[in-house]
Amino acid sequence: MRAIAYILVAIGVVMSGMDVVAQELQCSINVQSASVQGTNKQVYENMRNALQDFMKSQIWTSDKYDTKERIECSLNFNITEQLSSNEFKGTLTVQLRRPVYNSAYTTTTFNMQDNDIQFRYNEGQSLVYNPNSYDSDNLVPLIAFYVYFMLGVDYDTFSLNGGSQYFKQAETIVNQAQSSSFAGWKSFESTKNRYWLINNALDENHKIFRKELYNYHRQGLDQMAESVDRGRQVIYKSIDQLKKVKQNSTRNAYLLTLFFTAKSDEIVNIFSGAPQMEKDKAIEALQIADPANISKYSKIKTAK
Repeated sequence: MRAIAYILVAIGVVMSGMDVVAQELQCSINVQSASVQGTNKQVYENMRNALQDFMKSQIWTSDKYDTKERIECSLNFNITEQLSSNEFKGTLTVQLRRPVYNSAYTTTTFNMQDNDIQFRYNEGQSLVYNPNSYDSDNLVPLIAFYVYFMLGVDYDTFSLNGGSQYFKQAETIVNQAQSSSFAGWKSFESTKNRYWLINNALDENHKIFRKELYNYHRQGLDQMAESVDRGRQVIYKSIDQLKKVKQNSTRNAYLLTLFFTAKSDEIVNIFSGAPQMEKDKAIEALQIADPANISKYSKIKTAK
């Protein structure tokens, strides 16, 4: 249970006398439209307000959250085209963060940009999520998919495979959207879209990934306040296991790529203070697990 595990890592939380609320997310929402010329800019402010109201009112889990336990995340829309009076196109940057036990440090657990964002929005309309059907305007399904995906990632970092039910709800949305004319939901459209994101999360070939998502955070980062060396060793073992995901992924390892997008700078910081032998072993594993960032990881070798 993520909510129970969170109590163990929350910093300075005194449970007595606190109001328990149902809302799970502390989500910052932004809508940018700088590249859209000659349109009514108020529509974007109204859109942002509608999205904020929707997120504040929607309940996504059966767990109870104290205000200080709410999950930090952000959804940043960049509208690049207004295709008609009520249809918009652009990108969405999604970021998820998590506190680290007994520290002031917050770690980014998920960070991606979705370039296949297109939806319809009418000013004044209420945004309503129906888990049993796909909303053809596409805006609410986009939000619901990423909320459930973020919940899956977050719960996985607190308990082994703790996010399964939320990944499955995200998968349901992808399945419902297969008849949609909007991009991002189908396997053949891209190797880096919502279909492949949830496919990776639930694929048997990626079971190692979810195990190491837990080990990296709960057994690694959360232990570093007590012992930096022990926590760093667990994180190395996680990276060493993640290289197997890379090696065994014959089709697509999009989720692994996104993991290192979120973690590469953090990994450099973690291993920069390690003994030289540990540095060398970490770089060797990272060359296989995340070759795209190897120039960044090479700095570990000479860091003091």
